[in-house]
Amino acid sequence: MIILGTKYKLKRFEKLKLNISKDDIYYIEDGLNEPNKIIKTIKSKINDLKHNTIILNMDSKIPSSIIIYLINLQFKRNILFCTMEYFLEEKLNKCYIPVQDDSLDFLYNITPYSKWQYFQKRCIDYFGVFWLLFFSWPVMIYAYWKIKEQSPGKAIFRQLRIGKHNKHFECIKFRSMHEDTKFFNHYTQDNDPRIFAWGSVMRKTRLDELPQIWNIIKGDMHLIGPRAEWSELVEKYEKEIPFYNKRHLVAPGVTGCAQVNYPYGANAEDTRQKLMYDLYYIKYWNIWLELKIVWRTALVVMGRNGV
Repeated sequence: MIILGTKYKLKRFEKLKLNISKDDIYYIEDGLNEPNKIIKTIKSKINDLKHNTIILNMDSKIPSSIIIYLINLQFKRNILFCTMEYFLEEKLNKCYIPVQDDSLDFLYNITPYSKWQYFQKRCIDYFGVFWLLFFSWPVMIYAYWKIKEQSPGKAIFRQLRIGKHNKHFECIKFRSMHEDTKFFNHYTQDNDPRIFAWGSVMRKTRLDELPQIWNIIKGDMHLIGPRAEWSELVEKYEKEIPFYNKRHLVAPGVTGCAQVNYPYGANAEDTRQKLMYDLYYIKYWNIWLELKIVWRTALVVMGRNGV
């Protein structure tokens, strides 16, 4: 695989998903404004390709001579070429977001759910809530008791989050941190001293999310959707990440495309990466994508899979 340009760098876990190693990728980063030099470099590497794909990963306009060469290469050698935006959507289920907000191309087709799509989602929500309550009520009672046993205070944690159309709502979860902690941070850390033992178990298995069943019933949340974030973080990310508030076209979810595809992150770049998955989910929503995320979430809860 040849990647022409430096606009986006594949992450290590993305290479694992694609079943490619760093040795399978050759980046052309120099001489991008010299078409003849680029073509010469491609010719020198073409026989070593393990994956017959060339990815156009440039911010600037691609010279027509390079496009003509790649088309002829496709005819003669069956070597495919595509943009990085197309590659990310087709292979990794994410929409590329530029670092700067000088391009609006990626916003195409990222719109709210249609009335029919919303009806389907609510049907899935209520179906999921019914079975969650049916199977999880003993677990919820046990979780409530364990919280009370290990950490004095209220078992239910309530916090204002940002939902659809930037409206605030009260999100409820099982409390997984001690109430009397003096240390405050928006992000959790490895071996975070604020988290008690049972709280750690709940966070790893997503059991702390179960009370959000009530948020789903009320219509504040869906079963699947972008993660509901704190207002403080939303204000911060809207300043740092282009088009971040596009994720608020739809209601947030208990689990979502970003949660099952991207490891936990604690900075703006991680949030930008997760936003790419959220926008892909909004753009390409369908029943099968919904069910796929439900299945991936179930595997995470059972400890059999997850990033």
